Amino acid sequence: MASWLGGLGSGLGQSLGQVGGSLSSLTGQLSSFTKDILLEGAEEVGDAATELHVSNSRLREIESINAAQKSENERLKKICSDLEEKHEAAELQVKQLSIDYRNQLQQKEVEISHLKARQNALQEQLQKVQTAAQSSQSAAGLQPATTSASFVPVVRHSSGFEGDDMDFGDLIWSQQEINRLSNQVSRLESEVDHWKQIAQSSKVQGTSVAEQSEICKLQNTIKELKQNLSQEIDDHQHELSVLQDAHRQKLIEITRRHREELSEYEERIEELENQLQQDGVSTDAVDDSKISEQKKGAQNLEGGKAEDLQIIKDLEDEIRRLNQKLSSAKEENKILLKDQELLKVEKIQITQEYESLKSDFSVLQSSVTEQDALLKEQEKKFQSKTMLPEDVIRLQQALLEAEKEIARLSSLNQADSFTHTGKDIQAFTQDLQVLKEENVKLKKEKEGLEKELLHAQHENKNILSTYSEDQNSELNQLRQDLERKEHELNESIAERETLVAELEELDKQNQEATQHVITLKEQLSKQHTQGDSITKQLQIDIDLERKKVAKLEMEKMEAIKELDSQKEKLSQCSYALNDLHISKQQLQNTIKDLQEQLKKSQDCNLQNKKEIKELQQRLKEKEEDLSVSLSKLTEKSNQEANYSCQDLILKEREVEIAKLQNNILENKQRNEDLEKSLSDLKIENGKLVTAFEEIKQELNDAISEKNKVYLEKDTVVEALKMEKKHLETELNQTEKRLFEQAQKYEQTIQELSNARSMDTSALQLEHERLVKQNQEKDFKIAEFKRNMEQMEIDHQETKELLTTSLGGQKQLTELIKEKEEFIEKFKNQALQVKQELEEYKKASKKQDVLKQNLEEKDKSLAIMKEENNHLKEEIESLKDQQSRSAPMVEPKTLDIIIELESEVTQLKVIKNNLEEEIEVLKKTIEDQNQKTVQLQQSLQEQRKQIDESKVQCEQMNVTHERLSLEKDEEIKNLQKTIEQIKTQLHKERQVIQTDSSDLFQVTKVQTLNGENGNEKHDLSKAEIERLVKGIKEREMEIKLLNEKNVSLSQQIDQLSKDEVGKLTRIIQEKDLEIQALNARVSSASYRQDVLCLQQQLQAYVMEREQVLAVLSEKTRENSQLKTEYHKIMDMVAAKEAALVRLQEENQKLSNRFENSSQDMFRETIQNLSRIIREKDIEIDALSQKCQTLLTVLQTSSTGTDSGSGGVNSNQFEELLQERDKLKQQVKKMEEWKQQVITTVQNMQHESAHLQEELHKLQAQISVESDSNSKLQVDYNGLIQSYEQNEKKLKSFSQELAQVQHTIGQLHNTKDLLLGKLDLVTPSVAMASIISQPPVIQSSAPEVLSDETKLLQKELEQLKKKLQEKDSTIRTLQENNQRLSDSVATASEVERKGQEGTDSEIKQIKEKHDVLQKSLREKDILIKSKSDQLLSVSENLSNKENENELLKQAVTNLKERNLILEMDIRKLKEENEKIVASCREKETEFRALQETNMQFSMMLKEKEFESHSMKEKALTFEKLLKEKEQGKTGELNQLLNEVKSMQEKAVTFQQERDQVMVALKQKQMESSALQSEIQHLREKEQRLNQELERLRNHLLEMEDSYTREALAAEDREAKLRKKVSVLEEKLVSSSTAVENASHQASLQVESLQEQLNLVSKQRDETVLQLTISQDQVKQYALSLANLQMVLEQFQQEEKAMYSAELEKHQKQTAEWKKKAENLEEKVVSLQESLGEANAALDAASRLTEQLDVKEEQIEELKKEGEIRKEMLEDVQNKLMNLINSTEGKVDKLLMRNLFVGHFHTPKNKRPEVLRLMGSILGIKKEELDQLLSEEQRGVTRWVTGWLGGGTGSKSVPNTPLRPTHQNIFNSSFSELFVKFLETESCPSLPPPKLSVHDMKPLGAAGTGKAGSVPSSSQIQDSAVSGISRRPDANPFLAPRSAAVPLITPATSSGHLLMKPISDALPTFTPLPVSPDASAGAVLKDLLKQ
Repeated sequence: MASWLGGLGSGLGQSLGQVGGSLSSLTGQLSSFTKDILLEGAEEVGDAATELHVSNSRLREIESINAAQKSENERLKKICSDLEEKHEAAELQVKQLSIDYRNQLQQKEVEISHLKARQNALQEQLQKVQTAAQSSQSAAGLQPATTSASFVPVVRHSSGFEGDDMDFGDLIWSQQEINRLSNQVSRLESEVDHWKQIAQSSKVQGTSVAEQSEICKLQNTIKELKQNLSQEIDDHQHELSVLQDAHRQKLIEITRRHREELSEYEERIEELENQLQQDGVSTDAVDDSKISEQKKGAQNLEGGKAEDLQIIKDLEDEIRRLNQKLSSAKEENKILLKDQELLKVEKIQITQEYESLKSDFSVLQSSVTEQDALLKEQEKKFQSKTMLPEDVIRLQQALLEAEKEIARLSSLNQADSFTHTGKDIQAFTQDLQVLKEENVKLKKEKEGLEKELLHAQHENKNILSTYSEDQNSELNQLRQDLERKEHELNESIAERETLVAELEELDKQNQEATQHVITLKEQLSKQHTQGDSITKQLQIDIDLERKKVAKLEMEKMEAIKELDSQKEKLSQCSYALNDLHISKQQLQNTIKDLQEQLKKSQDCNLQNKKEIKELQQRLKEKEEDLSVSLSKLTEKSNQEANYSCQDLILKEREVEIAKLQNNILENKQRNEDLEKSLSDLKIENGKLVTAFEEIKQELNDAISEKNKVYLEKDTVVEALKMEKKHLETELNQTEKRLFEQAQKYEQTIQELSNARSMDTSALQLEHERLVKQNQEKDFKIAEFKRNMEQMEIDHQETKELLTTSLGGQKQLTELIKEKEEFIEKFKNQALQVKQELEEYKKASKKQDVLKQNLEEKDKSLAIMKEENNHLKEEIESLKDQQSRSAPMVEPKTLDIIIELESEVTQLKVIKNNLEEEIEVLKKTIEDQNQKTVQLQQSLQEQRKQIDESKVQCEQMNVTHERLSLEKDEEIKNLQKTIEQIKTQLHKERQVIQTDSSDLFQVTKVQTLNGENGNEKHDLSKAEIERLVKGIKEREMEIKLLNEKNVSLSQQIDQLSKDEVGKLTRIIQEKDLEIQALNARVSSASYRQDVLCLQQQLQAYVMEREQVLAVLSEKTRENSQLKTEYHKIMDMVAAKEAALVRLQEENQKLSNRFENSSQDMFRETIQNLSRIIREKDIEIDALSQKCQTLLTVLQTSSTGTDSGSGGVNSNQFEELLQERDKLKQQVKKMEEWKQQVITTVQNMQHESAHLQEELHKLQAQISVESDSNSKLQVDYNGLIQSYEQNEKKLKSFSQELAQVQHTIGQLHNTKDLLLGKLDLVTPSVAMASIISQPPVIQSSAPEVLSDETKLLQKELEQLKKKLQEKDSTIRTLQENNQRLSDSVATASEVERKGQEGTDSEIKQIKEKHDVLQKSLREKDILIKSKSDQLLSVSENLSNKENENELLKQAVTNLKERNLILEMDIRKLKEENEKIVASCREKETEFRALQETNMQFSMMLKEKEFESHSMKEKALTFEKLLKEKEQGKTGELNQLLNEVKSMQEKAVTFQQERDQVMVALKQKQMESSALQSEIQHLREKEQRLNQELERLRNHLLEMEDSYTREALAAEDREAKLRKKVSVLEEKLVSSSTAVENASHQASLQVESLQEQLNLVSKQRDETVLQLTISQDQVKQYALSLANLQMVLEQFQQEEKAMYSAELEKHQKQTAEWKKKAENLEEKVVSLQESLGEANAALDAASRLTEQLDVKEEQIEELKKEGEIRKEMLEDVQNKLMNLINSTEGKVDKLLMRNLFVGHFHTPKNKRPEVLRLMGSILGIKKEELDQLLSEEQRGVTRWVTGWLGGGTGSKSVPNTPLRPTHQNIFNSSFSELFVKFLETESCPSLPPPKLSVHDMKPLGAAGTGKAGSVPSSSQIQDSAVSGISRRPDANPFLAPRSAAVPLITPATSSGHLLMKPISDALPTFTPLPVSPDASAGAVLKDLLKQ
């Protein structure tokens, strides 16, 4: 059923696809039909304008068809893709469900086939046994084949599932096993069928009654066995499904319980954790409070240390126990994990055993098959020996045994599967119980730990009160242990969570399995509903087709009944499914009593088998019926469609035939009427012509007025409305024109009817031509309609384009607004940045002030230190003096010392204050540094923001560019649509004016794009002013963009208006041209020239189109070149800007580098020079001091005896001065030291700055490298583009040359045309009027003056022709003069004829004037076209100039590029120079470092010298003091002070050394920085190389990325697997940890806890009992739940069915609507098809007629050529005859006349004589004289008669109408008349059409010779037509008098009113000139 439904669905999809295909094919047929019609129309059209129009319409139609086909293709592709996706989805859905159904159906079919085969085999075997001879021959051939066919072992290996999905996998596997077993059963049944076949064959051959009864019994037994088998299979399947459901429900319940337990555990764990946290917080607080108390009471609690130590030991023991417990718990966990692994291994073993059982089962089956084979062989052996009944019994027994074995094996297999599933469930429950027990144990452990923790906390509290400060460390250790424990707890919690997660995963897997089953059920239900909906649709289709086809009603009714029965069967199946679900519940209770139920199920199985057989038969029948009905339906639908199409086409064709017949009848009637109403129509014709001209004028006036109105309205109404109205007016005009043309055609029909009265054959031809012209007009009307439709479509497209353009403008305005908002944001940011900068400046000023203060403080400190040192030195010197000096001066010195000490103390205080201030300042500096760091960060953030804004701006630019590109595309589309409208309206010529405004717009848009694209914001690090400028520029640019947008919109509006105006003007011009062409067409004589002109015009048009195409290509290329030029200019500007920036940055860098390095070097040199100077000063001062001391010593040694006190005082003063000097020197030294420190700090700062600058340089260098690479790429692109441009220019020049050549050719052709037209006018004038030769002669020189040199040869030829014509005209004039005498007799008749001819001449003159006007109009047209060509040439020259300009621009660009390359080289050289200067500076720096080192060495030496001098001074001072004081104690003190001073000096030296070391370090750092700079430069080069490599590598990476992504996915999968493995390992480790902890806890626990465990075990057993009872209850609940679930399932299914039914009903309604729409479309398409077919038939008829006509034309051409040759020969002969017989008389004629004169009575003789005289050309007067003199004698009369008078040269006239005759009485005259009649009417061959009268369309100048006879003929005919009068005498009627040879060329004004000669075949005898005919007759008479 499912497969049938799937097939039906796919068929529906295919039919829908076919509908789309048929639609597309219909459109294709229509398009091909239109193409054919157009081709035929082109063949029939003779006009240049119409041909142009046809070609244009063809092009448009082809384009529209192409577009339609493309759109249809796309639509069909989309539909196909959608259908394919749907089909795939449906297949995927259907496959899963349909496989089971298909398998079942196949099984049933196989069973039936096998049963039949078995029957046949058994019958054959029995027959063979009966007939031994036949059996011996046939058995050998049949049996081995059957065995080989029947016993093919089919073994299916089912994959065993491992892991957590084991249960579900086992179920699936068991289902597969059942399927395999059923297949094996079916195979065994096939063997039975084989035996049956044998039995049937034996029946066929003829058997006894007893044998037949035995066979029937065997068959019955086989059927029973089969039924039993199928029943057993069904029972097993039922049991399996019940078990599966029960297993699923158990799993769900277990998982639910597990989840609940887990959630409870989690809640408990969370509560415990909260308690732990609270305890920890309280303990922490208590710890903090107690530690403080312990610190206080630590001194009092030293005694109780021993007790505390013991308590600590106890605690340590407890901790060890806890650890042991933990380890034991971990071990237990490990054991549990091992158990789990063992369980898994057992599971795997079970699966292996299961597989081994399977293999055993397969082996058993193979053995069974072998036994069967052996049995069969034995049977074969013993068949011939034993009797038939015994064989039959043996066969029965073997079959029964085999079937029993199969049943036993299947039951065993099922039992195995059930046991396996049961074992799995039990294992799962055991695992769960184990997990529960573990959880309980963990809980207990946790509770124990909590108790222990509480206990420990209490103990800690007790201990803390007695602990001292030493025990804090132990407390910390305890805390760490606690933390460890907590960590372990957390780990255990995490492990538990992982277990929970795993369990949840298991639950999810179970849920997924259940969901899969549910989804399968849902899919089945959906398919069921789909099947129902499809059946409903089929019913509807059948109902619809029942109305159409009466024959198929019975079959449809049967199909509906079958469908109903199938529905009933489906409902029965659903009921059966419900019954199965109920039976599942019952089977759970009755699993133990399976054997009893097996017997019952066997009974049921028999019934089921019968039902299945019946169902299968019914199914097969119904499927066959369905297939038949479907095929019939499809055939009938196709036939109906074909019949309907054919019927429509036939009806339309019949209607057309009827119409044509009516037309023919009407034409016949008209012919009859027209013959009567000739004269009336002529008058009406004239009136109509005048009315026609008036109408034309009125039309022109009306058109001009309308154009004025439209021009006035253009300003008021929008462009689109104008176009619409304009199109409507054009439609009206075309309709009016068509109406007028219809009137004209009616007139032409009337005129044709006049012409038909002349000849019936001509009428038929004219009728055919009229039909053709009518068809052409119909085609034109259809084309007009199509054009109108296309115009409307184009109008709508233009509207849509305008709306889209408006939308685009709106988007642009929105973008501009967004940009303005961005600019405002930037302004705000700039203001903020400015404010921040101001704040930073203020902060920096403050910092400077603080620095200055610091420096001042440092200086003051140094001064104070120097003073301090001086004071100390003074104190020492005073001490020395005191020790040396007498006791007389002690009080003074003591006072001084006290003062000095007080000063020292003050100085110390000041020093301390200064140090504090320095610290404060340092702090402030650090704060400021932090602030600066923050400011830098903020600056960086701002920079980031600025970068982001840059990116946004760039994005905006990109969007702008996109929008502008879209606008360009829209503008181009608009231009295209405008061009299409132009081409549709331009029927002949196309306007060449290319709007420069469009180009300007394009260029403007492109420049705008370029500007937007090249907007680059150079936002450097601290250059915010530039940012402001950039923002201002952006604002300006936005304003410019707005203005440009406004200008663009205005230009678009102007364009639309201008184009509408142009179109209106063009339409007017076209109307005028069409009218002129109509007038032209009406002329007959110029037709050939017109054809030539049309051909030339076509050539002109083609050439002009080519020129236009070339021009358009040139304009496109020009615009492309312009855009490329603009792009190149932009690129060059960008490069120049980049170069300027690079130069500026290089200069800045060089300046910075030079400045920084120079400043550094200057400062260092200055500092060193200062230091040296100070050292020199110090040395000088010390040397002076030494000298003074020496002098003092000398003086003291000389003057010790006398006046030592005064000397001492002087010395003391000097010493004080020296002290001051020394103080100053010390100050200087300290200043120098501070300066060194400051220099070091500066160096540090500068190094930091240098590093920053280095980073900046690196960034800049990378940017420069990027820009350089970009520049290189751009340069390469420029070179390529330049080369391309050069190639394009070359092609341009070639094309220009071609164009110039074509223009030259066009000019030549134009001149030729003009010359021909000028020539044509005189020739026509000559042909029409005889009195025009002098005019022609006068006009010839004017033509000569007008024409070019190329036409001189043609002029000469024409002159010759003119001379010949002049000669012929003279001869004709002579003839006219001769004939004028004979014409005078019939004056009255002649007058009437003259009046008619005068009126005709007037009409001809008028028509001639009209034709001349049309010719002039043509000349004007040609001139206008030549002007257009000139304008085109001018345009081309302009384009050439532009190209030259572009070439110059390209050369300029090349030069610029070269300049840029030079600049780049210069920059590179400058960079290299900078690098060289840097290196030089580095060398200078190193040299300076070396000098610095030398200076430092010098300084050290100087310091050592100064120290030595100081020491000497000190020793001198000591000596002086010893001399003054002489006290050893004071000396010692002084020595101590000296030592302290020396130590200080040493410290100073150390500080100096440190400073020097720091300096060296800084130098090293600077050298390292320089090396880093070099390294960075090298890095730059490497990076540039890497950049290029990476660019290449990027492409490879992009390719490899996809592969890596795929690999990554694979890795992800592997990693996930690894993660799962790791998780399992984690679980194992966690369990191990838990085991260890458990073991530790077990070790710690005492015997009491073991007793508690025993009691707990007892409790656990009780708990297990309760749990088992709960489980029993839960099983009962699960049964109830199962029932509930089943009911819910049924309800849900019902709800689903109802919902889907509603959905399908809605869908059917929608499909109905769609079908109705499609039917309507089909009807319309059929109508259009009918029309198309009708048109095709007409076209085919026309083509057939054309072929016939062409054949006739070819034949007539040949005949015409033959006739032409004949004519020429005859004319030559005639001319010779005229020349020879002009002066002679025919003897025979004279004899006859003579005899006749004497035979006549005397009364009538003078009349005879007069007649003879008229024949001989004697004048009336002479005849009268002769007749009067007759009385005198006959001699004179005879002599006068025979002598030949002067008037013998006259030639007899050819009267037009031989109707006017005199009544003769005499016999001579009657006989003579009869003789003349017989002579004048010779027997001629049947008339044939002249070939050249039917002009081919393509003939230009070739048709002249054929259609128009020679000049002499034309002149003869003209003379005969105009000047001759009908003669009264009938004797000399010429041979060509019956029908005129050639009628005048200018007979009528209209094309269709052309005479017989030109357009239609003339039924003429051999053409003989009238002069020659009479002479020949006379000659014949004379000869007789």
